[in-house]
Amino acid sequence: MTGRVGFWCNGEPVEVDDRGSLLEVLREQLGLRAAKDGCAPQGQCGCCTVLVDDRPRLACVTPPGRVSGRRVVTLEGLDGPLRDRLVDGFVATGGSQCGFCTPGILVRLAGLLTEGRTAPADVDRALAAHLCRCTGWQTIGEAFRRAAAPAAAARRDLDGAVARRDLDGAAARARLEGGVPQQIGPHVPLGAVGFADDLAPPGALVAVPLDPGGAAPGPEVEVAEAAGVRWALAATPAEARAAAGRVPGRRSGLEPRPPLTFPDVDGATVRLRTSWVEPAYLEPDASSCEPGGTPTSPLANGGAFGGKTDSPAPAAARALADRYGRAVRVLLSREDVVRLGPKRPPVAAVARMAGGSVEVVGRHVATREGTGPPAPPWVWRPALRAIWEPVPVPGPAASWALRGAGWAEQVLLALAALREAGLDPAAELTDERVAGVWLGAGAAAPGGAVAGAAVGLDPATGAPGPVRVRIAAGDPLDEVTLRSYAIGAVHMALGWVLSEGLSVDEDGTCRDLTIRSWRILPARATPPVQVEILDDPGPPRPRASDAVFAAVAAATWDALATCEGRRPEVFPARDTRTARMLAR
Repeated sequence: MTGRVGFWCNGEPVEVDDRGSLLEVLREQLGLRAAKDGCAPQGQCGCCTVLVDDRPRLACVTPPGRVSGRRVVTLEGLDGPLRDRLVDGFVATGGSQCGFCTPGILVRLAGLLTEGRTAPADVDRALAAHLCRCTGWQTIGEAFRRAAAPAAAARRDLDGAVARRDLDGAAARARLEGGVPQQIGPHVPLGAVGFADDLAPPGALVAVPLDPGGAAPGPEVEVAEAAGVRWALAATPAEARAAAGRVPGRRSGLEPRPPLTFPDVDGATVRLRTSWVEPAYLEPDASSCEPGGTPTSPLANGGAFGGKTDSPAPAAARALADRYGRAVRVLLSREDVVRLGPKRPPVAAVARMAGGSVEVVGRHVATREGTGPPAPPWVWRPALRAIWEPVPVPGPAASWALRGAGWAEQVLLALAALREAGLDPAAELTDERVAGVWLGAGAAAPGGAVAGAAVGLDPATGAPGPVRVRIAAGDPLDEVTLRSYAIGAVHMALGWVLSEGLSVDEDGTCRDLTIRSWRILPARATPPVQVEILDDPGPPRPRASDAVFAAVAAATWDALATCEGRRPEVFPARDTRTARMLAR
């Protein structure tokens, strides 16, 4: 029989069933939805952070009994003026994009402000418990510094910065960057944008994927197939996950292994092999639906970087609701996202100058699309010829829909081949707009936005200095949003080249199911980013941050070649001094 636990929640006494985790109590029993489930019960994303007796705690790994008689404060219960200062700081700097991770970060930063700990080192240590995939950390630090400034000056500064923003223009720019609708405003850092699982109707039947590594479900467990996935169904998330034989996330300790070998091409001067990369979006796929209704979208407010294009959640929610004649709530755990979600397709490719053209010859893991990689927008005089061979390899699904997938690799290979042939890529440009943003490397994205980048590495230590970025994207609509997306793209590009990877066995099983195992760069390891948005007459151009991603990846690869005395042939380049230093 389940016992009862009493504690103070946001200043009010509550009594709840002593089962599951504190996060489940807050969301399922008390209806408090600001704390999010991004990885439960891994305790590695920080989305569920609350204050327990004024100290930050991860609710997903805290048993309810541990807070008996204590004071729990969620984002809903934070001191109003303090919360408003932080929210305004995030709006002023673009420190929140999709808004899923931000409620937990706000609670953590509120604890710092209450304790008077505002040094950059304090902020970096605090953010080590969190993951933000969108922003690249810098704008979060800027938001905190604004909120921590002396009250009168901070209020004037924040009021002015927020008032100057065109939030409709900001939302339009965010849609151009992410490809899906996105809201911008004070409600976004609060996580109040209508995330799919926050909208699930009370009493809905809960469906979770059966765990392929778990025990076989017993005859008493309701199992159904929908959208190509077998689901276990129960009354609550905890009961459904228990019925599905849920195995907690685990870290293999294995290094990422590029699954493909290089093609044999005479005279190839540049070689690159990549491994599986997890997109690591924070909001796990979810959807709910009434019988005959329209399922809620797992893309409630942007995010996912193309990773949810073919999510099974909406189709499963609709099919199961119709089958059972009642509302159904479909939930993927963090482990489910890793197993079922698409990865950046691994490639093994070489490049050379041949007959006055740049030639790229490569192999790629077969993708969901069943096609080769998309061709990059090409802005150099030597023509680019690419020959690709799909290779069926056991492993997770792969997709070209992810940020820059396929075309960014070709840009990197071709630029490196130009350099190896003794040509200066900056002198071979045919697009004046790219020449205007050039900083040592550059790229054009589908849609016409262009970006240049420079990455400096200390020749003695490999330590990265500030990353410089220039962007021309037509009418920016809102420079704060464009800058925030660019900084996030810098963070993702550095991670792709230097650290991020997913261990996959030869039989295709994903072995790294925990967030920390993917080696995403934390705030403390992310260099400062300087963004310059150039005057570029014309209509707004989409995907500027994708151009930044490709340009920064190319600049980082060039910098490694200079710093290491060789061009690394494998991403992530974890054996370089720079990567080893960032991993400390």
